[in-house]
Amino acid sequence: MRRKIVAGNWKMNNDLSETEALLNDLIAQVPNTDVNVMVAPTYVNLFQAFNVLKEHNIEVIAQNMHQEAKGAYTGEISANMLKSVGINTAILGHSERRAYFGETDELLAKKADAALANDIQVVFCFGEELEDRKAGNHFSVVESQLKNALFHLDASAWKNIILAYEPVWAIGTGETASPEQAQEMHAFIRKTISEKFGSEIADELSILYGGSVKPANAAEIFAKEDVDGGLIGGASLKAADFVAIINAF
Repeated sequence: MRRKIVAGNWKMNNDLSETEALLNDLIAQVPNTDVNVMVAPTYVNLFQAFNVLKEHNIEVIAQNMHQEAKGAYTGEISANMLKSVGINTAILGHSERRAYFGETDELLAKKADAALANDIQVVFCFGEELEDRKAGNHFSVVESQLKNALFHLDASAWKNIILAYEPVWAIGTGETASPEQAQEMHAFIRKTISEKFGSEIADELSILYGGSVKPANAAEIFAKEDVDGGLIGGASLKAADFVAIINAF
């Protein structure tokens, strides 16, 4: 049975007091559910978020992670640093990291290796730009991103990987892939994984959709056979909206 997952990526939002307020709202409003709920605050608030939520069924995860264990990498955070404050999952490869900070498939392969070697679960993000979609190259772009960053892994590593398909043209734009477009791509992703690692791994793999998911469209998107949840941006910053998305299952 694939896990249902709703993860909130808070990006560079919420200072400490705002983080605490939102976490307390979530504690009060998130229902008892079989959905795995995750939130990714900014680095400086991870430990406080972990402490606030450690008695609750909401996991605190990191927005990013460096590939090296330690060293002269000013401003970066290692896997061991995350583990030391109770964090066991990290988002890697978000389109904003790729676009604004030049993260490549080669670099992301190293980050994935470092995370998995330290027993950190990976939420791996990937997806096409608008020009790729218009040119009909969206399947080949997605396939290339997956193969370049993750296909060197052993089959056993996939139990610690969650995939998050995010069409870049639908992130923060108000545009959303239709449920049919999301299902088409998720089915392709599962088939691609199956061809390399086998149907058992592919069938157990949770594949999230990320791209302007809101309370109004979540249920229709999540109803699709190969969509196992969402990586939520802006809508995760309001407790009522985030909870409505969780309840969309």
